[in-house]
Amino acid sequence: MGGKGTDIWETVPVNRPVSAPRVITVVGPTAAGKSDLGVFLAQQLGGEVVNADSMQLYRGMDIGTAKMTPAERAGVPHRLLDIWDVTEAASVAEYQRLARLEIDRLLAENRTPVLVGGSGLYVKGAIDALEFPGTDPEVRARLEQELAERGSGFLHQRLAAADPGAARSILASNGRRIVRALEVIEITGKPFTANLPGDEPVYDALQIGVDVDRPELDERIALRVDRMWEAGLVDEVRALEACGLREGLTASRALGYQQILAALAGECTEEEARAETVRATKRFARRQDSWFRRDPRVRWLGGGQRDREELPHRALTLIERAVTA
Repeated sequence: MGGKGTDIWETVPVNRPVSAPRVITVVGPTAAGKSDLGVFLAQQLGGEVVNADSMQLYRGMDIGTAKMTPAERAGVPHRLLDIWDVTEAASVAEYQRLARLEIDRLLAENRTPVLVGGSGLYVKGAIDALEFPGTDPEVRARLEQELAERGSGFLHQRLAAADPGAARSILASNGRRIVRALEVIEITGKPFTANLPGDEPVYDALQIGVDVDRPELDERIALRVDRMWEAGLVDEVRALEACGLREGLTASRALGYQQILAALAGECTEEEARAETVRATKRFARRQDSWFRRDPRVRWLGGGQRDREELPHRALTLIERAVTA
């Protein structure tokens, strides 16, 4: 979810070296303020923002993903926004390829890539040694048929028996990820979690986490969902439905979009969809926070209301120390 621009930081005096670690990442839960900080750092370091939000890759998904407007981007180039149609299934492997092309281009130009987003696997795929097991069309087809016939809950139970760790990290309702995990287990003969990487870096990166206390973050999420509804999220979903959103294996599951699609299908009321979007986003923010907390390389900075004015100073100080260390 994007922010309201970097207006409050426009007067921040900056007396910092323009040198920086080769790659900066700005990570953390949704609504923490990552987008604003990413723009600010790209401005100060002469870099560009590389999107690491899996849903902002989709064209037309603007309001519900809080995609920054051109004005909010403040002239900073943003890469890997609006590159996929909503009917395309997301691929971390393809994102990895595209992100590394952008990172390598910027490094070759002696500019700083600033990866910004809360999709943990996408960030990790971009900057760490992450190789993706292949696919087997026959195995995939068989599992997808089981999913259609018996439901995601049944397959989730099978995953829990084969790889409890993977089952804990994948929601029982996320059929696509469950199918992928079971496919990898069958292809490799190893638990899905055994195929996930450690923290072996591909790039020299400084990872900055934006930390907001849970009560304040929950308030921000509720307020943001209300603003999305007021901004026309229902109409945006309705327009995307006409473009195939409901058939999109990934895009149709995006927060807010999934709930509104259910309302448009008569499965719930619009108010129920809004309330469920708030609840689901809060749960998602907790999972994001847990993911990034597991990486000891992330340096956390306060992004709450009391810390907001100091956040850019602290981030630049952190970068300066990393350069001179």
